[in-house]
Amino acid sequence: MEHQRLPVIASLLAIGSGVVWSIGAVLSRSATHADAFQYLLWRSVGVVVVIELLAARRRQPFPTFRSWTSGRPMMVANIGLFLASLCFVYAVKTTTAANAAFLSSLTPLVASVVARFMGERLSRSTLVALATGVVGLTITVFGDLEAGNMAGNAAALASSIGFSIYTLAVRSDLDRDWSPALSGYGLLMITVCSGITLLAGKPLVPPLTDTTYALVHGAVVIVVGTLMFNAGSRHVPAVPMTVFAQTEMVFVPVWALLILHETPKALTLVGGAVTFAAVVGKAVYDTRIAAPPPVPVPDVPLL
Repeated sequence: MEHQRLPVIASLLAIGSGVVWSIGAVLSRSATHADAFQYLLWRSVGVVVVIELLAARRRQPFPTFRSWTSGRPMMVANIGLFLASLCFVYAVKTTTAANAAFLSSLTPLVASVVARFMGERLSRSTLVALATGVVGLTITVFGDLEAGNMAGNAAALASSIGFSIYTLAVRSDLDRDWSPALSGYGLLMITVCSGITLLAGKPLVPPLTDTTYALVHGAVVIVVGTLMFNAGSRHVPAVPMTVFAQTEMVFVPVWALLILHETPKALTLVGGAVTFAAVVGKAVYDTRIAAPPPVPVPDVPLL
């Protein structure tokens, strides 16, 4: 009986992690007096502090230090996550939450394209999914042509490239512990965002309310969601995890509508649905034809 219940619990943890991560959209959009760099600075402080405290409690070496002293692949993973997170939060600040979520959900397909340049062949299902994803991308962006949100949309798409870089780094050694990358990219984010903020003549500490939003986002939303997802990924196969990872994308516009009263445009919803179908459809199809499953990669929230 225990063996039968375990996948259900693990699946719920994986699904719930996306719901937890999606709350970050509400926090970042609510921090109206902090720009993207100020917000990311303090969100990263929250992440690094909690990760270090957890490591100390487990009597493990400092993960932030290990993330930058463990070889080139770990550094590449740090930089990939840095790019993904920076671009995504900038997108949330400059375009709608729905657009940012839907465009960044192309990550699994973008990772396939990047892998092609690393010598991997693209299957027919991947090519179909890519074509469908491009259609969804076009529809979503077309609906924003008059709104002037192209910079935010481009940033959301760039976040997919960043996470794909992280994915390829992890795939270089699946037996390695990549968890230090979470605090590693946080340290890089603190350094870069502090410099940009000072050069712009802005204070490092935004209003207390916005700083609190950012700290809670990093210390609670990101850390708790990541722990839930990683716990679920130990017992759920890679293909279902690809589907479960999309819950973050689904719930971001839900919270934006219910809490922020931000109504997505019709074309945004249509484009998001097409993109969602491309990612999930490929995962389901590959399972039915017994294709090699995608390599499981520790998921990290972009929000």
